[in-house]
Amino acid sequence: MKLGKFNKTAVSALIMASMAAAMVVPAAAAPVVSDKITGNGKDVKNVILLISDGWGYNQILATDYYNDGKAGTQRYEKFPTKLAMSTYSVGSYDPETIWADFDAVKVKPTDSAAAGTAMSTGEKTYDAAIGVDLEKEDLVHIASDFEALGRATGVVSSVQFSHATPASFVAHNASRNSYSEIANEMLMESGTDVIIGAGHPVYDDNGNVRTKLEYKYVGGEDTWNALLNGSLSTADANGDGTSDKWEMIQLKSEFEELQTGNAPNRLLGIPQVATTLQQSRNGDGKANAYTVPLNADVPTLEVMTNVALNVLDNNEEGFFLMVEGGAIDWAGHANQSGRVIEEQTDFNNDVDAVCDWVENNSSWSETLVIVTGDHETGYLTGTAGVYDKVVNQGAGNMPIMAWNSGDHTNQLIPFFAKGAGAELFKKLADQQDPVRGAYLDNTELVLAIRALLN
Repeated sequence: MKLGKFNKTAVSALIMASMAAAMVVPAAAAPVVSDKITGNGKDVKNVILLISDGWGYNQILATDYYNDGKAGTQRYEKFPTKLAMSTYSVGSYDPETIWADFDAVKVKPTDSAAAGTAMSTGEKTYDAAIGVDLEKEDLVHIASDFEALGRATGVVSSVQFSHATPASFVAHNASRNSYSEIANEMLMESGTDVIIGAGHPVYDDNGNVRTKLEYKYVGGEDTWNALLNGSLSTADANGDGTSDKWEMIQLKSEFEELQTGNAPNRLLGIPQVATTLQQSRNGDGKANAYTVPLNADVPTLEVMTNVALNVLDNNEEGFFLMVEGGAIDWAGHANQSGRVIEEQTDFNNDVDAVCDWVENNSSWSETLVIVTGDHETGYLTGTAGVYDKVVNQGAGNMPIMAWNSGDHTNQLIPFFAKGAGAELFKKLADQQDPVRGAYLDNTELVLAIRALLN
């Protein structure tokens, strides 16, 4: 196999080791699913899906190096199920093409809407599609499966709650850019029990009051005012035949207090910030990690997730929760090495909090935790124009990092799982990449979860 511009020293050893044990499956081969995941004899009560939007192998590695001075330090990196996942929207992943041409992963990369929809529904679709197929017909979200069983559902994000990834687990729309329509569907028509994310209409990216208010990410000015006065028309989320109103929190102190103790059954949380919790704040965006002071007036992703868990576990039947570290992607688009590390660190802390929740409030025998991304962003390597690893310079020091794109890529991304039914993903990962090994497709995530519900 020709590696083109790839670093042969960094890659060839991996290829030779894996080629002997695995045959590359042709890109056109359709995965056979029906006989892979039957007869497992297990079920699942809770599913927590954590998505680092824009991550790849080097984003994890750079963050490990900066924080710990060595690789493999994250809890999820020790999960028993460790695989790769393909992320293309319409088309297929072809290892031979990818590893022969450095620029091949840049060609027609997926976006977060198509990738999120694939993970939420099990169906491929076009870029910008939110919960609809290629013909723009509505698809069934995995959250709907949980709701049909009387279980709770929620989405949490460090970016606007009506943005592509959280929207693609709740809403249905031909375009991800229809923010007000999407927000109104999420708030008024869905049975979702928890929605937490940025997009506050009053505050800017630094947590200061705006001179011009922006309501589109919360459904428009009328929707916002109805939320404030408690008059918003909402769906029946708990199935008792009556409308279930949102209890809304905005203050950092409210988030922190609601991590434990009594919680409402339906919660909308909108921190007082515009687009992202931290990544979009002022200051030198290309500065080293944590050089620019963080916005002190917003909660962390970890705190917001703790709040969501505290609400969702009111339902004794179980729940589905999707949590997105959305600004890893934003920092990748901007090639902001320091802010990628900040955002990935926030996400890593969030995974730790989820694992702690499982061990203290549930168990690995009834809860499945999945940690992955939706695509890689920025084509991060250690050397410009060469596929290699970022270079460790010790804890507290920025690794040597090179960005090769300002967009998404179609490279395989990491996938980790632990808990009830996690082994099913290994059965689904029957395709082989000569570098990353066994991989599954993003549509197969839902196949495993649905098998565990049936």
